Amino acid sequence: MGANASSKSPPFENEEVTFDHFEILRAIGKGSFGKVCVVQKNDTKKMYAMKYMNKQKCLERNEVRNVFKELQIMQGLEHPFLVNLWYSFQDEEDMFMVVDLLLGGDLRYHLQQNVRFQEGTVKLFICELVLALDYLQSRHIIHRDIKPDNILLDEHETLYCLHKRCSGKVKELCNNRGHVHITDFNIATMLTNEIQATTIAGTKPYMAPEMFNSTKPIGYSFAVDWWSLGITAYELLRTRRPYHIRSNTSTNEIAHVFRTATVMYPAAWSKEMVSLIKKLLEPNPEKRFSQLKDIQDFPYLSDVNWDAVLQKRIMPEFIPTKGRLNCDPTFELEEMILESKPLHKKKKRLAKKEKDTSKSSSSQACHLQKHLEILQRDFIVFNREKVRHHHNEIQNITMAKSRDAHKEDSQNNNL
Repeated sequence: MGANASSKSPPFENEEVTFDHFEILRAIGKGSFGKVCVVQKNDTKKMYAMKYMNKQKCLERNEVRNVFKELQIMQGLEHPFLVNLWYSFQDEEDMFMVVDLLLGGDLRYHLQQNVRFQEGTVKLFICELVLALDYLQSRHIIHRDIKPDNILLDEHETLYCLHKRCSGKVKELCNNRGHVHITDFNIATMLTNEIQATTIAGTKPYMAPEMFNSTKPIGYSFAVDWWSLGITAYELLRTRRPYHIRSNTSTNEIAHVFRTATVMYPAAWSKEMVSLIKKLLEPNPEKRFSQLKDIQDFPYLSDVNWDAVLQKRIMPEFIPTKGRLNCDPTFELEEMILESKPLHKKKKRLAKKEKDTSKSSSSQACHLQKHLEILQRDFIVFNREKVRHHHNEIQNITMAKSRDAHKEDSQNNNL
């Protein structure tokens, strides 16, 4: 695609976005069956994070349903404090999700680097995160895995702001460094008809007490994310969690911990911050802070300008190191040296695969091929640019009709 062609008409009008539209820059992370790398879109030169998941591994681990669910949820979301989905597509080997690039590192990385987050920093994090949770709640979504690992910071500065309320010099103050963004909707769920969720899902040390009822399973709702926020805020301030719970701790042990343990709050913390965290770590979900209004009405946060928070006009006290990757450098080495099917060699590999006409006739291979074909058919392709373009077209048509109707009314009044 030449520069002239892309300037005349948007690329999404002519063709679907694919792997070939991106340049792979470097690997920055990995999960149980997916990896993340930094990419640059060839036509716009915009940088993104690309998560790619091997189809065969997803089938073997029965994770396809979760991937599809994550895609479905993320397509309907867009918020300043979320990691937003821009494109999803597939090829023979992998499924791809292209999302906002946030190079400030996740909060777990900074904790491991012995960063001591000050109370003012955590206070702003809480404000930004509750706006994101309130937005998810309005969309009937429980994230179920709020923790430092899934909260990313942005690293780059920008001298402009898309919010209409920003104007003049205010635009120069808009800052995209050090703000939090929730990522990883892999185990998120959507509540319908106010029916509570019952499936136990999440990371044990951050899961709410109502998810560990030892006698009988009970339902839970949005309040579980607010409990996780309380655990995360405590950990950021103290570099350790309030309860001694590990991933291998049994359900019965966890229930016992919640019944018997006493949370310790350091004397150096302000009484207001302690009081806020206690409201988030309320064992009874009915009494727990789990609404934006609860937070906004709390005296400790009465001085917060919530519009300024939403527009990222409040300068964070902790700024990630600029010009540094803020993640574990071993991801890149593993991709280059240990990975059997490295992403940067994909084009050659697929081209060779097409020339190779020999096919395995075993029943196992046929069975796998059948499932791969179903996955190929059902995969959800997404392009946010395209969605925005159609939305703008509909808006323009609606405004034009409104103007015509107003003009007609004026003519009738004159008559």
